[in-house]
Amino acid sequence: MYTSSHPPTASRPQSYAPTPYSYTPTSSLSAKISLDEEVKLADTSTERDLLDSLAEIYSIIRTLDGLEKAYIKDAVTETEYTEMCAKLLKQYKSILSDEGVEKEFGDLETFGRRWEIECPRATERIRIGMPSTVEQPSHNPNNSAAGAGAASSRLIVDATENFITFLDALKLNMSSKETLHPLLSDVIQSVNKVTERDFDHRGKIIQWLITLNQMRTTEELSEGQIRDLTFDMEQAYAGFKGTIY
Repeated sequence: MYTSSHPPTASRPQSYAPTPYSYTPTSSLSAKISLDEEVKLADTSTERDLLDSLAEIYSIIRTLDGLEKAYIKDAVTETEYTEMCAKLLKQYKSILSDEGVEKEFGDLETFGRRWEIECPRATERIRIGMPSTVEQPSHNPNNSAAGAGAASSRLIVDATENFITFLDALKLNMSSKETLHPLLSDVIQSVNKVTERDFDHRGKIIQWLITLNQMRTTEELSEGQIRDLTFDMEQAYAGFKGTIY
């Protein structure tokens, strides 16, 4: 290739438009960037850990969305779906329990826009905070063919104990999401093992689970919310007992 040693003339316009930021290399500038050199995205281990956590959240959202689609198409069994979905949601919550990650993450909508990720099924599942098989109990021949009477006494005792434990926690003025959400999750999961019937006020359990799930880990319910939650759970407990007895 022929290279002229003379500057461009008027008859041969430059192939680019000079800008105020253009510079002319000098003989003293000998450093070059290797295309094989690894580009560092973070300067410190803290920044690197933060980026790793955000990458994991991204991966969880994409995986969860795929799982929801697979379940709708009957590509996975209810048991496989429930176990995997619960695991992904647990990992998601665990990562966001770190204050630094939670601050950088913002919220699900902001994160989605920032990283151009559209996963509506995963977004809805994360908002609800539980597998759809827990939100709406699936058909189980062991507890539906003959109603609640077909459920074992052990399952009924477990569900009853979980109701009582949750109500006792409210009486002891426990109001944080960190305390109440796991206890209420135990209630609905144990209830679903006993009966799939939609007893009175069962929907209230789901509504409160969603409310708690959308709170930050350190947030607490107000006194008014605690009173409402106590009333709704007492009504749900009565509805559950009316179903099994």
